[in-house]
Amino acid sequence: MITKQLTGILAGAALLISAVPHRATAAEPIPPAAMQEAQSIYSTRCVTCHGPGGKGDGPAGAALSPKPRDLGDPAWQQSVTDEHIEKIIQSGGPAVGKSPLMPANPDLNSKPEVIKALRAIVRGFGAKTSPAAAH
Repeated sequence: MITKQLTGILAGAALLISAVPHRATAAEPIPPAAMQEAQSIYSTRCVTCHGPGGKGDGPAGAALSPKPRDLGDPAWQQSVTDEHIEKIIQSGGPAVGKSPLMPANPDLNSKPEVIKALRAIVRGFGAKTSPAAAH
């Protein structure tokens, strides 16, 4: 009886743990080739609207409504999971209820490491604007 209860508790705990939003850690290495490709993609596809520093101040962003997201905004960084960032990179704004002006990148569907690297770039903008980074 106790074994059955313990098994049920452990299964419930595992289910709860798996439901917690995943945050990247330094333990998730990104292959250098994937990071290089992601940097190239950011500089050719994303900079146009989000700007080189992720502030949403790219040259095409000025003409858009709504304006592109400031990827370094601490409140936004705290409010989104890594999965959310990866989904919007891969599937575009409409996939997460945001602007259709944020395009999908279906060519990355077979490149999960590149998507992970792009997400790391986005998270990096948040690290540059955090209070800890200012010291």
